[in-house]
Amino acid sequence: MTTERSEPPVDAGERAMLEGWLEYHRQTLAWKCEGLTDEQLRTAAVAPSALTLMGLVRHMAEVERSWYRRVLAAEDAGPIYSSGEETEGEFRFTEADTFAEAHATWQAEIEAARRNAAGVPLGETSQGRHLRTGKRSTLRWIHTHMIEEYARHNGHADLIRERLDGATGD
Repeated sequence: MTTERSEPPVDAGERAMLEGWLEYHRQTLAWKCEGLTDEQLRTAAVAPSALTLMGLVRHMAEVERSWYRRVLAAEDAGPIYSSGEETEGEFRFTEADTFAEAHATWQAEIEAARRNAAGVPLGETSQGRHLRTGKRSTLRWIHTHMIEEYARHNGHADLIRERLDGATGD
């Protein structure tokens, strides 16, 4: 699998700009995971941290699901990797958990996000509410937040990848 990253447009309208940056950051996380074994993808950056590349992919599947399914569309979509009072289950896994599954789940959540956002005006208020604050958000805010979320975690991915095999890159 080779990830092709598309540079965001430099002269597009607001929606194309936001969606371009969101796609770029989604592609960047996939790119940071390429060419590694499941063992490497499960390797934490620095003890005692549980932060791994596989965990980041699983986390972003949860985040995509939360914002675009639960908040934007008010779907009854529970957590993928956490249950009950356990939180951050996306960062706890066993040898039986594979990157292929994590990647497929993440991609399915990205497709659901694209479907739910398609045709929704940027300024339209979400049907659902933020899980912690109870507030509604516009699609513009959700897209902006997701760009920030990916950008932050791509910085983590940069450091993890460099530690694993020395690979660097923007």
